[in-house]
Amino acid sequence: LFVFCNVILGPQSMLFGDCCPPASLSFFQTPRRIPYDEAVGQEFRPAKVGDSFGPTWETCWFKVELSIPQAWAGQEVHFVWESDGEGMVWRDGQPVQGLTKEGEKTSYILTSSLKESEPHSLTLYVELACNGLFGAGKGSMIAPPDPDRRFTLSKAELVIFNRDVYELLVDLEILLDMAQLLGEENQRSFQALYTANQMVNMCDVTDPSTFPAARDLAAAIFSQRNGKSQHTIHAVGHCHIDSAWLWPYEETIRKCARSWVTVVRLMERNPELTFACSQVSDLPLGDLSFGSLISIQEFVAKEQFIPVGGTWVEMDGNLPSGESMVRQFLQGQLFFQEQFGRICSEFWLPDTFGYSAQLPQLMRGCGIRRFLTQKLSWNLVNTFPHHTFFWEGIDGSRVLTHFPPGDSYGMHGRVEEILKTVKNNKDKGCVNHSALLFGFGDGGGGPTQKMLDRMKRMSDTDGLPRVQISTPDRLFSVLEKESSQLCTWVGELFLELHNGTYTTQAQIKKGNRECERILHDVEVLSTLAVARGSAFQYPASQLQRLWRLLLLNQFHDVLPGSCIQLVVEDALQYYTEIRRVGARLQEEAVQSLCRELLQPKAGSTESTLVLNTLPWERTEVISRTGLPGHDGAPDLASGGGLREVRLSPSYWNRAPQTSLGSSHCTPFSTAFLLFFLHCCFSVPLCSRESVPDGCYANQFALFDDVPLYWDAWDVMDYHLETRKPVTMLLKPLEITLAGGLRGSASFSLQIGKSSTLTQEIILDATCPYLRFLTQVEWKEAHKFLKVEFPVQVRSTNATYEIQFGHLQRPTHWNTSWDWARFEVWAHKWLDLSEHGFGVALLNDCKYGASAHGNILSLSLLRAPKSPDATADIAHHQFTYAVMPHLVPASSAQCPAWSAFSVSSPAVVLETVKQASPRGRTVVVRLYEAHGSTVVAWLQTSLPVKEAMLCDLLERPAAQGSLPLEQRGMRLSFTPFRVLSILLVLRQ
Repeated sequence: LFVFCNVILGPQSMLFGDCCPPASLSFFQTPRRIPYDEAVGQEFRPAKVGDSFGPTWETCWFKVELSIPQAWAGQEVHFVWESDGEGMVWRDGQPVQGLTKEGEKTSYILTSSLKESEPHSLTLYVELACNGLFGAGKGSMIAPPDPDRRFTLSKAELVIFNRDVYELLVDLEILLDMAQLLGEENQRSFQALYTANQMVNMCDVTDPSTFPAARDLAAAIFSQRNGKSQHTIHAVGHCHIDSAWLWPYEETIRKCARSWVTVVRLMERNPELTFACSQVSDLPLGDLSFGSLISIQEFVAKEQFIPVGGTWVEMDGNLPSGESMVRQFLQGQLFFQEQFGRICSEFWLPDTFGYSAQLPQLMRGCGIRRFLTQKLSWNLVNTFPHHTFFWEGIDGSRVLTHFPPGDSYGMHGRVEEILKTVKNNKDKGCVNHSALLFGFGDGGGGPTQKMLDRMKRMSDTDGLPRVQISTPDRLFSVLEKESSQLCTWVGELFLELHNGTYTTQAQIKKGNRECERILHDVEVLSTLAVARGSAFQYPASQLQRLWRLLLLNQFHDVLPGSCIQLVVEDALQYYTEIRRVGARLQEEAVQSLCRELLQPKAGSTESTLVLNTLPWERTEVISRTGLPGHDGAPDLASGGGLREVRLSPSYWNRAPQTSLGSSHCTPFSTAFLLFFLHCCFSVPLCSRESVPDGCYANQFALFDDVPLYWDAWDVMDYHLETRKPVTMLLKPLEITLAGGLRGSASFSLQIGKSSTLTQEIILDATCPYLRFLTQVEWKEAHKFLKVEFPVQVRSTNATYEIQFGHLQRPTHWNTSWDWARFEVWAHKWLDLSEHGFGVALLNDCKYGASAHGNILSLSLLRAPKSPDATADIAHHQFTYAVMPHLVPASSAQCPAWSAFSVSSPAVVLETVKQASPRGRTVVVRLYEAHGSTVVAWLQTSLPVKEAMLCDLLERPAAQGSLPLEQRGMRLSFTPFRVLSILLVLRQ
């Protein structure tokens, strides 16, 4: 049997018959990615098979002139192209086929049966990208790209394709896999083996006329049906494409084009094929020809090409802010509605590094009740106990969740994968249906004809589960009917791997945090400018462009830092653009507000306006630093969020808060600074010590950081055994400012062999926390820098800020589930509190953290070398702060006037923006931050004529009208509930 297969697939393979070279082959090379119309007008020069092209990231366009022999009439004719690079075939000005050797796509079908009426001479163009399916890593996939790599053209020819040989080989493959994998205890394995043996005996490799009878034997096996109790696998074509990873953003556009065009051609030949497209916002609408775009939209209408996901990109599931996650859904769903006339009903996030416990509420608020992913199968320590379950978020919202039990989003339709899908299913007996996503992914490619043909044979075959080409909607509809016995998982879906991504590429993370704040401020100021002045135009289109740039950078290999240097450079440029345009838009809004609000006193030409874009205000404003940030913690990067222009009352009415309540603001004098610096914060506060005796807070520690493989991704638990305190002083501690409203001291340290750290410790009058303004010249390799604060607090759980709320994680390692969280993520703060007292550690741009025992630790910098050898080797500036606090305490007094005020200290007013696209309609978004049930009154000085609740897509809620009462609008909150309100303004 194996001899037979070797003959049929050997060097003189019978899969292909006669062949002939192109009549002419020529090329030109360019460093740019240029459109087809420009490419065909270039000067081409001769090329031949065996030539190499490059270097990496260049583009070669080939002109291929073909002449099909007349003797091939009636034959299936393919154009075969094999190269190290990724190609696209263009015919008559249309993209028609992607070509990627690594994705098993090396031929373009010219005709299934050559007719006399068909052209025998034609010209094709092949656009060849000088990169592979997974970039151009030197030595391994995730190594930094080799800039000098060459890409060889190894085959370019016309061939006769023997379809009967191909079908026979697929039959034999399935039978042999059944014989091998079903096991000796299963009689079907022997039936499959003996049938394959009979087929070989019947076939004469020199006489194709013997093949049909052999195929009949296979068909008899495949037609023996299953019982009704068999598990049903819903097979869906898929092609996960990373928006940027081991290749730059620009190459992703071509990867999408190659993949989508290929799948459309496959659908034309296979009307049953369905394809879930989870990166439609990357759809290169401007780079595809009109005909190709129309084809995609036609197949969307037929429910074959199925947009899924609902977000702008497949974002990181941990690090974006709550508002950023809302905008991922808002921009994504708006795009789907505009392009395809529908929104997504499934959130599709197969490949990201953990999932925030706030996601279920955000999904439900965007019309999504279904979720598919599979990344938790990568857990390093604990096996996740379910594949189909309800996932419940911190507010109690639940979504039906499915992990494909094959633990992959890139199956190939093989028997082994089908059997694993059933055997591995953790919810047997509860549900009898599961998903199988087939197609090459990550680097693109998608399904192949062979994958489809394999599954056609296994559709209803005794001994195997049923396999049906299906859709996400059909799968989830069946799961919903079977859901009565499903279990519920409460809280975050924490990935026990890739926890180094909370820290890697610190400049990207800093840019993300800054730009989230900038866009927040632009929207607040612009909304108020619209409300106060009829002449001001809300910059809707510019804000959409800036948001989409920010959201793009939140892709799950960009914001986490697991990408090559070219991507980092692109991301930083996008942040620069957001800062530049954002600053201009803020200035325009502020100038408009100045014109509307300022009325100088008689005889004076000057006045002052103080604008606060944060969701609370401090009446004792002394300086531009030290005010709480808009997401529940101090905005250390922005100097507290104040913008001094000219005098007027502050707009906001809120008291500073911690995770558990309003903080107690102790008005420390400058003289207290020396006591704070003693033992780095070991001083009495409210009659108690904040740091244990003999311990040092603000202690820097350096760790060896050598992951097993995923360098930029992973921090392994064994790094904790290599802790080395940083103690080498370059410049001893000295007082740098010792009077007035601010006191500060500074020092410098040597870190490792070649890095330095300079820090200024700052205490402002009336400020409840101590700030650490830090600058690092970082030149390390495979090292991890952290700062630690042992605190005089005992609690079995620490509290961490997440999107629109917080959650608790254990400070002990009782179980393997606890231990696997040795490095976790947080947003602007983490806190360790006992009854009546706690200490919070705040930050302006960091995400990695931990709390073990009584030690709060903030992860500052890593130094991985793959896939970016230069990762984080740069100058860094960041700020963190430590804040002892009483829990709870009273709120500050309300100012005389503000644009908005909220009666409850538990409710945070997070977002104020113009509704899209409703003109003088404002969206106000609030959330309950303490984990309590509360009624709050929202008051506003804006000229509101109508108010109503809406969902996160800004669609009015049924019966959501809010009466405008004297006290404002009455809002009911349950723990961590997010509410969005539409305010229609009077003209």
